[in-house]
Amino acid sequence: MELDQSYPAISDLAARARRRVPHFVWEFLDSGTGSGAAMRRSRDKLAEVLFNPAVLAGEVEADLSTRFLGRDYPLPFGIAPVGMSGLIWPDAERTLARLGRDQGIPYSLSTVAAQTPETVAPHLGPEAWFQLYPPRDPEIRKDLLARFRDAGFTTLVLTADVPTASRRERQNRGGMATPPKLSPRILAQIAARPAWALGTLRQGTPRLRTIEKYTGDRGALSSTKHIGYLIRTSPDWHYLRWLRQHWDGPMMVKGVLVPGDAVRMRDEGVDAVWISNHGGRQFDAAPAPIEVLPEIRAAVGPDYPLAFDGGVRGGLDILRALALGADFVMLGRAFHYGLAAFGARGAAHVVHILREDMQSNLGQMGLAGFDGLAGRLRGRK
Repeated sequence: MELDQSYPAISDLAARARRRVPHFVWEFLDSGTGSGAAMRRSRDKLAEVLFNPAVLAGEVEADLSTRFLGRDYPLPFGIAPVGMSGLIWPDAERTLARLGRDQGIPYSLSTVAAQTPETVAPHLGPEAWFQLYPPRDPEIRKDLLARFRDAGFTTLVLTADVPTASRRERQNRGGMATPPKLSPRILAQIAARPAWALGTLRQGTPRLRTIEKYTGDRGALSSTKHIGYLIRTSPDWHYLRWLRQHWDGPMMVKGVLVPGDAVRMRDEGVDAVWISNHGGRQFDAAPAPIEVLPEIRAAVGPDYPLAFDGGVRGGLDILRALALGADFVMLGRAFHYGLAAFGARGAAHVVHILREDMQSNLGQMGLAGFDGLAGRLRGRK
């Protein structure tokens, strides 16, 4: 691809994205909570996972396909949900839904996205997941499940790691609110980013359109406590059982970092666990997902499906997660860096980067697929 010459890495796309979105949007996308220690930890711990290279292995053309939750995929990764995705780049949700459809990988829509399941539905492929921020009212829950099901979403992802709003100090300093408050400071930031401003003008002010059906137009509450919190609750095990009874498709729980929790979810009938620290955006003292991945794999057994996210910035990171026990890897920020850098072309370039990076690094290890990854880990038996 032509972008390979100047933008061969996701970090290159991130650098361009920062120059193309308003400062408050960048701080929303790129920040964590607290001092950012959880974000850094996710990256640092991934980088510590090393492999033994191979020599004299001959020519290798690796098969990157995989199977997850009973479905075959050409690649072992998908597009993770990001709240207010359409704030980061205009019409992000539908653009990424089309990318998932065209590439044959899962696309995940958040309950707190800027588009509704109904407006995204025409752009979906067969592998569409939705992330549920849990409503308190059972009637709202039933209505949301029905809306996503009718729109063509096949897999329910319950977010369990947001019991309260985090502070996200960088977001606060950047002036973020949901929806954006057009103060002189924010207007100046928008004026300096004409491509984002014109696209947003065409699409309309980003709002939590799915939730507005239940809340009305209440305006912004704060940078991290938006109108979704007016209907949201902190789920418990009874809530999980209710969802399992009312959703007849595959169901995951996202935000798991404790082996005992994963085991109990498996036993409660959850089809897969998604290991994540919410991109370092919730709890600054949380461990890196890659640290706990082997522990959770050992606890749930070799065959229980595990998804993973946390600090992934390249194909080598995906291989690291697969080697330590993940079955599938999800990326959120990376696809939005690509979108903000070059629109749909940039998001597609992320797929290219990840695919080529996996092929190259599997070749360095003399592997024709993922099955031998664990055996190439350095310092592990």
